[in-house]
Amino acid sequence: MECNSLAQLSKDVLDKLAKMLDNSTCGWRQLSQVVSEDPKLRYSERDVTNCSLQVLSATGSPGRSFLALLVDRSCSLLFLLQCLKKIDHQEAVQLLTTTATENIQITVHPNSQQATLGSRVVLTCRACGPPGLVYQWFKGKEEIWEASGRTPELVVCPLGPEHKGSYICRVNYGDTCVFSQWARVRLLRSKPSLSPGCSSRMFSGSSTAVRIISQPQSQMASEGDTLLLKCSAVANPPAQYQWYHNSTPMPQNKIRLLKIPCVTTAHRGQYRCKVFNLFHEMWSDPATVTIGPTSITDPSCVAVDRGLESEEVDGPIVCEEVRSRTTNPPPSSNQFFATDKVALLIGNLNYRHRSQLCAPMADVHELSNLLRQMDFKVVSLLDLNCQEMHSAVTEFLLLLGKGVYGLLYFAGHGYENYGNSFMVPIDAPPSFTSEHCICVQNILTRMQEKETGLNVFLLDINPNDEVVVQPGLLKVTANVVFGYATCVDAEAYEVRKEDVSNGIFISFLKRRICQDEKVTVMLDRVAEDMGRFEITRGRQALELRSNLSERRSLTDPIQMLSNCSTANSARNLQWAVAHVLPKSLFIHFDCGVKVQLGFAAEFSNIMVVYTRILDKPKEIASCSAQLIDFPEDVDIDLKRSNQETLVKADSFLLIKEELASSELPELYTRICSLQRLKKELTFTVCLRYIYANLEEEVEERKAVTVGKPLVSKLNLHQPRASSASSSLSLDSCTISEVSSFSEDFAPLASNAWSLFANANPDKCRDNPNYYSN
Repeated sequence: MECNSLAQLSKDVLDKLAKMLDNSTCGWRQLSQVVSEDPKLRYSERDVTNCSLQVLSATGSPGRSFLALLVDRSCSLLFLLQCLKKIDHQEAVQLLTTTATENIQITVHPNSQQATLGSRVVLTCRACGPPGLVYQWFKGKEEIWEASGRTPELVVCPLGPEHKGSYICRVNYGDTCVFSQWARVRLLRSKPSLSPGCSSRMFSGSSTAVRIISQPQSQMASEGDTLLLKCSAVANPPAQYQWYHNSTPMPQNKIRLLKIPCVTTAHRGQYRCKVFNLFHEMWSDPATVTIGPTSITDPSCVAVDRGLESEEVDGPIVCEEVRSRTTNPPPSSNQFFATDKVALLIGNLNYRHRSQLCAPMADVHELSNLLRQMDFKVVSLLDLNCQEMHSAVTEFLLLLGKGVYGLLYFAGHGYENYGNSFMVPIDAPPSFTSEHCICVQNILTRMQEKETGLNVFLLDINPNDEVVVQPGLLKVTANVVFGYATCVDAEAYEVRKEDVSNGIFISFLKRRICQDEKVTVMLDRVAEDMGRFEITRGRQALELRSNLSERRSLTDPIQMLSNCSTANSARNLQWAVAHVLPKSLFIHFDCGVKVQLGFAAEFSNIMVVYTRILDKPKEIASCSAQLIDFPEDVDIDLKRSNQETLVKADSFLLIKEELASSELPELYTRICSLQRLKKELTFTVCLRYIYANLEEEVEERKAVTVGKPLVSKLNLHQPRASSASSSLSLDSCTISEVSSFSEDFAPLASNAWSLFANANPDKCRDNPNYYSN
């Protein structure tokens, strides 16, 4: 039973809510407009006037009077919550949510049972509370993924040896949950028989050969996805399962459904399942799993969702040498490996008080594609202010851990003085000092505290006027490679080609970075190539500082340590949350026109949105769907919005040449600076159309909300803890701390707890939050 009526709220809660709604800017009047969308809750002008007149009484409350109207018409708590969210009354939403969660009570607990082999067992848990309660069943520490594991009744049929044990049910509402009592299922040793309703042929009274009826299927997934493989069999006695990855047994996976949340490139390869019982054994067909970079953000693929049709576009250079090597690394006793690979790329070009640059955009895009080919998780950002740069670096440091390869690249204005290097944010004042910039020395120090396998920090900077700082020596310790692609008083040249430009450093780096060489050897060769370039000879050079004694290369394969699986899973959550695009939307207008909205990522903070007319009535001669009314937080070039091609929309990097025109009308809009988005991204789709034989244009509008896409979920505009020690250790017990940015990303976060529990049973056995998301 759900407590889903406003009449069940206490007087104290209703009084508090009424006080919150007695607000002229975001109160009961705005709520009444949204509530009236439901015909049964539509109020007359007289009702609204009566509510307004309550202000004339000393103890009157318009909000309380309006709530009384809602109670009289049986308005549900769930509907009221939805309406309050629409008007963005966060205080009222928080009050109702907190009140509702306090009322969750389990009314029926599951009972322990004992049954014979092959019979049907049903465990029941029921609760009352706010609307939208979610049930989750667990067997011991493992979550049950079958369909009935998400319902009040858990059905086990036919009962087998693998089903005996302790069960518990968790009832969730948002981040709050309560647990049922434990129920134990015991297996009676008697002649097996099938209970009525069990549609299984597993028990025929005598032993039978194992027969696989559902084979695991090969599939392709992107990093951050959830991998699901299923193998089902019939046998008597009941079949048991053991999964293998690249011929290596997976001890924790002994059921027919293999589920791996937040996959990485380390999970690709061949999977097989061994199905067996006391008398027989059988192997499933091999299933090959290919894990690539996130398709929604990898511009080397067709980055724009073309929907009904697709067009191939030219991508950047593909390093076949690296692709084959990372997929099947040759065995070697001296082979180094990374437990993971992460990269943060920042390009600042549109400075407020300094000269504008062109190269950083193309350079960050080019380097992103090359690093993804070497299995790096890449976050690419353009035009960050000082606060955003600090926050981005802090989030990047959270991705680092033991054995991880970390690479940080910055392209933009900067300077080097007395052994210290500084990166200049786009909001630095005309007469800036070191306080307005980001000190590279501090970042390197924090990187080295993470026990990483390799730290690479590359600065591709245009030097500014010299800023006097206190002398200090930049210390470079083990496994650190630090380089900058300019010299003091030298100019960093840009090579312009058509509408985009590349810096000299990246122009040479991209030819060498995929080579299987020690990082320092590879960068030395890049420096030699730059020294031979006639234009910059003697004026620009790549300077290196390194204390790397091991032969570590950016192409080294990824091999997770057995005790790092939890950290790796948490790391994947952090990376994946910055790479989520809205799903394609379909909008139906009253005139009969159907419009599709599609989304593509150019960078982690730049998104391209397109509108496509999918269907229109015959009586409409022409129509177009344009996007307007964007929030002030993001940057939109109005002259370049709603363009017929990506090139006209100022998006040069998703394609190499103008796409061939489609039969269906399309308009493209480029949205920049998503990292400054404070609320969900909302805009308006404006449909303009003309009927046949009529000259007057008709207009319809629909508001659209697409959540917080890509890096906007990280809230980089908010200050982070200044102390490096405050950053989360991924090996600690509180996985919920991993992210301030796991908010609105529950599908991934909810899958991580069981991985953590298996890796840290001693730390979490007595933790009251053990089963909480």
